[in-house]
Amino acid sequence: MIPKISYLICATPRCGGYLLFEALENTGLAGKPGEYFWDDKKWGDKWRATDYSDFLNKVIQKSTTPNGVFGTKLMWGYFEKFIGKVRQTPHFMNKDLSSHDILNELYPNLHYIWIMRRNKVHQAISLWKGLQTVVWWKRIGDPEPELDKEPEYNFKAIDYLAQEILYHEAAWQEYFTQYNIKPFTVIYEDFVPEYEATALKIMDWLGIDYPDNLEFGPRRLLKQADAVSENWAARFLDEKQEQEKNNENYSPFPNSSWHKGISNHV
Repeated sequence: MIPKISYLICATPRCGGYLLFEALENTGLAGKPGEYFWDDKKWGDKWRATDYSDFLNKVIQKSTTPNGVFGTKLMWGYFEKFIGKVRQTPHFMNKDLSSHDILNELYPNLHYIWIMRRNKVHQAISLWKGLQTVVWWKRIGDPEPELDKEPEYNFKAIDYLAQEILYHEAAWQEYFTQYNIKPFTVIYEDFVPEYEATALKIMDWLGIDYPDNLEFGPRRLLKQADAVSENWAARFLDEKQEQEKNNENYSPFPNSSWHKGISNHV
């Protein structure tokens, strides 16, 4: 099926992308968005894709609802790698196209949805915990994961990840500015209490028809932040303020003009 409407969810790690997947898929009319390009070999093997072109076609097949709406997710961390692989497929190999043109040709009537999390410290903590536990989501009814050990607090790791998130957001902003794109912006903290309303606003923006009495599928994803997350956030902010007071600001991106200090993004 060739989609009639396409959208990309542009994201950074742990910004609420999976919750947005669920909300849109639960409409039954807004595609079945997933994240397939970060581990394309795994999904290609699972779907028995014969090559990367076939894999790209299977992503569309898996992620399109019967009304012709397609959606998927891209994170800046693997954006260029993904585009590079697309350029090597027979269809694009001899075409001198920008990343934007490639995406427009891949996905008809393309729209961009940009999801961000206002609290970068909590986002970085969620990412740091996920990297240690490899537990990226919890669903109602799932058994509790068995951990080899509990995740450990690390100031430099959280600080690095928070600044990397800011860097990737700045890269998305630059992409949107370069190609004069006005994405539909979703802020995680505003989206959580407006789960269904946000999905309906996106459908209106995309031009998807739906009945007035649309019933959403059941919510299954559970919140993962806990008392440990809150304690780490308080500890991190204390240490960050002390570091800045002593002019010991640690940054993995010292030459980036956009960086204004993590304490300004909480």
